[in-house]
Amino acid sequence: MPAYVALLRAVNVGGTQLPMDALLAMCRSAGFEQARTYIASGNALFRSRLRAPQVRHALEARLAGFFGKPVGVHVRTAAELATVLAENPFTGTPPSRNVTVFLHAPPPAGVLADVRGRDAEQLALGRREIYVAYPDGIGASKLVIPAARTGTARNLNTISRLTALAAAL
Repeated sequence: MPAYVALLRAVNVGGTQLPMDALLAMCRSAGFEQARTYIASGNALFRSRLRAPQVRHALEARLAGFFGKPVGVHVRTAAELATVLAENPFTGTPPSRNVTVFLHAPPPAGVLADVRGRDAEQLALGRREIYVAYPDGIGASKLVIPAARTGTARNLNTISRLTALAAAL
């Protein structure tokens, strides 16, 4: 039974508050096994016999019921998350300044041409990710990535920890 990591979009920021015990209850009600959460930014880990699209749908339906509006969920298997970590091209950047934007599908060709406000930031495309290095820090950045509008971002510290937790499930 595969181990999954679910990354919720825009949870516990901008007024969309989700207690992690509520997320855990949603995972358990979907029949996910060994469910747990990691930090209060919308990260869940579990095992399920369902395929990733079914996992995504199950969580999105429960979240929509909870909030009364859609909340995006990006799902990766433990192996896929380990690949995301291994393929990050910016390992020389401090982990807190190294972000991966998770997408549902491969980024379209030319997606980086739409980026605005770029200064010292570096960007690279992954399989279903956009990797971003912020050498001068995220807080001062004016970077806008239109393709990331429906994605969700995690820094390298979080991805590293989620990868280790998922591997241990």
